[in-house]
Amino acid sequence: MFDPKWYQATYGLRFATQREAFDDYLRKSRFAPVNPSPRFDSETYHRMYMDVFHAQQSPLQHYLLHGRGEGRQHVPATVRWYPREVVTPSVALGEAASTLKVALCLHVFYADFLDRFAEAIARFPIEVDVFLTLAAAEHEDKAQAAFAEHPRVRALHTRVVPNRGRNFGPMLVEFGPQLGEYDLLCHLHSKKSLYSGKEQTQWAEYLIEYLLRDVSVITRLLNAFAEDESLGLYYPTTFWMMPAWVNHQTMNKGFMQTWQRELGLGPIPDFLSYPAGGMFWARPQALHGVIDRGWTYDDFPPEPLPNDNSMLHALERVLGPLVEHRGYRQLFFYPPTGQFTTDSGYITASYHGRLGNHLASIQAHSYISFDVFDTLVRREYMVADYAKLKLGKRLAEQGRVASARAFVKLRNEAEASLRQRANFQGDVDIVAIYDELAERLEVSPAQAQAWMRQEFELDLEMIRPKDEMVELFNHLAASGHVLWVISDTYYTRDQVGLMLRKAGVSAAYRLMVSSAEQARKDNGSLWHRVKQDLAAEGVQRHLHIGDNVVADAQMPGDLGLTTFHILHPRDKWRALGFPEVLIGDEALDEGEILKWGRLISEVGRNPFIGE
Repeated sequence: MFDPKWYQATYGLRFATQREAFDDYLRKSRFAPVNPSPRFDSETYHRMYMDVFHAQQSPLQHYLLHGRGEGRQHVPATVRWYPREVVTPSVALGEAASTLKVALCLHVFYADFLDRFAEAIARFPIEVDVFLTLAAAEHEDKAQAAFAEHPRVRALHTRVVPNRGRNFGPMLVEFGPQLGEYDLLCHLHSKKSLYSGKEQTQWAEYLIEYLLRDVSVITRLLNAFAEDESLGLYYPTTFWMMPAWVNHQTMNKGFMQTWQRELGLGPIPDFLSYPAGGMFWARPQALHGVIDRGWTYDDFPPEPLPNDNSMLHALERVLGPLVEHRGYRQLFFYPPTGQFTTDSGYITASYHGRLGNHLASIQAHSYISFDVFDTLVRREYMVADYAKLKLGKRLAEQGRVASARAFVKLRNEAEASLRQRANFQGDVDIVAIYDELAERLEVSPAQAQAWMRQEFELDLEMIRPKDEMVELFNHLAASGHVLWVISDTYYTRDQVGLMLRKAGVSAAYRLMVSSAEQARKDNGSLWHRVKQDLAAEGVQRHLHIGDNVVADAQMPGDLGLTTFHILHPRDKWRALGFPEVLIGDEALDEGEILKWGRLISEVGRNPFIGE
């Protein structure tokens, strides 16, 4: 089941013996989705048998020694994504590449990584200057032993640094100005993921392999940068065992907006390509505005930092947009096919296919919950504020407000004011919002509540089903699954129920809406309640399905709940390469809404790409 010729040809490798080729596969397949032959798919085996993955075993080795006898299954090698715009640099080191001046920037918090990094560059194609930042003074001797006389290290610079700024801060504070003198910089740090009761090193090994250790990859990478001055940033595609939604701004939108302003960047899409894990190669000039900023440690937030939602998590995500803004392109390596590409389509590749492909895994759960908006129902023109704009148009014609847009602004400010007044605890409902509007517009509460009903009726009129998702919902109910519907919304429980009924949801379900529960998904409070209720009912197999990365995937996932993320209509629109529309002022331009909104809604009716 191992084909040495196929393996070497596919991954651009050369070995003296078949045993060396097999040993290379055994080592890499513990952490990378490489296949031994067309007959065996390593990634599928790991995904089917997570015990093998967590034990950090090679899939084929496990199958041959244990899995076959245990009746475990395997499938032929499957290509999950075909990159467009494949880059094919030479496999032999070129003259221009051999003269590149490279800075290898390593931040070491865990001392055992010093030997890992030193070993990784043992066969590096060229000599490098190493810039080491060490989290503790006692690491200094080990650092000198590992790198001072390393045959591939031309010069060594070390600094003992405070625990501030994670991996980015020390590099930028200590060496930022010097890095501008180099053709290329490569940045790695000592990353450990602790779960399942023990250290899991696969993510770190994956990044080290395709940023430092794999001689074929690094040789081709150096040639690519030497041959094409438009390349500004390189990293392997996101670690394959991470959820697809990690290629997203997630909770970092506020910090991303700050970076956008400071760096002069344009709009950044929610889904984006960036070096997840914060390790990459780059041309220093492509990072102008970051490495040459003149940083101090006080510029970075103190520890402890959250798992997400910080300026450092946003900095990691802004690197790709930054280099593209500077006129450079990003380069990626896709390990399953052994190809370099400038195609960022990998970020949504997991959303290709059809709902039927996932039906068995969905049905394996006894309790299944669904989000509402853009999961079970969609709006005809996609824009959530369009009903408010329509109401504002009526009120403007009556002389109640200056313009339709002015009303939307006032309506949303009333909602925001109530949230702020409650110190962002619980949630608000549409009745309270219009009571607040009554005071601001100096009208009677009865008049304001009449407007509230109009807003809801206008929105209800535009509600359409996401047909495949509604069919799934009703099918699951008929199959005996217990269904919950969970939504962050200012609408009341009865109003949401009417929307679901209009969309064709006919099965019985438990409905939890944030305005009634006084807890929200997007801050985790409602998920804590859901988790408690599931435990009280003794539920072992629960799955949540929704389109919002933070509210429906990240937050419940952080609490240990199982999730199935689907694409929001706008995200699918972008993934298909359609133009960026309905952003900024266009989002409340009725002409633009009528022009584009229905198209986006129709495209997003089915959340999968290629259906």
